[in-house]
Amino acid sequence: MSWSKVFTAFKGAISESGESIADNQAIRIMDQELREASNEINAAKTQLTGIMAKRKGVERKVNELAKKISEHESYAGDALNNNDEALARDICERIGGFEEQLEVEKSLLQRFTSSEQSLKSNLKKAEGRLKHLTQQQDVLKATEAVQHAQSAVASRFSGSSSKMGSAMDSLERIKKRQQQRADQFESAEELANEENGDDLDARMKAAGIGKSTMKADDILARLKAGK
Repeated sequence: MSWSKVFTAFKGAISESGESIADNQAIRIMDQELREASNEINAAKTQLTGIMAKRKGVERKVNELAKKISEHESYAGDALNNNDEALARDICERIGGFEEQLEVEKSLLQRFTSSEQSLKSNLKKAEGRLKHLTQQQDVLKATEAVQHAQSAVASRFSGSSSKMGSAMDSLERIKKRQQQRADQFESAEELANEENGDDLDARMKAAGIGKSTMKADDILARLKAGK
């Protein structure tokens, strides 16, 4: 192999290593970004509870002022019924003050209500995006782990392929040697049978020549005939 190819391979290995580091860093950065986003959402929720509490306080003031206005209108009516117009005027002046306060509180209530609704809507969207990103992150991590495992298996397999081939060759040699031994044992048994005459007896029996062993039916028939 030429030095230029070695250098090219070396650069490729460095590039792959750099990409791997960058990928790992990207996952860590994503983890940190999602944590920060979650913290910001929690902080926004805290702010939302504060706005909701203030809105409820202003809402109580609005209701209280509306109740006072209604009560004092009744008082002014009673004063007029008693022909006490001066008292009725004084009560109406107080009612005017209540109404001015009520307009201020209503305006404040509207702002708090609008801010509360807007923040709730934005929080819902942010939580939806965060949930979606977290799910995607889980998929990315799982895919990364599976691909690392596949890479490790492929690397080990490629490294052990020559060993596996050698093992297969050894297995075939052993099988051939065992077959040769089995053939030798069979041949030796055939030779021993020929020497003892067993082979001739077997051939005669197959041809129906020589002594034959009575079957059970033949023996039973003979016993019946002797009675």
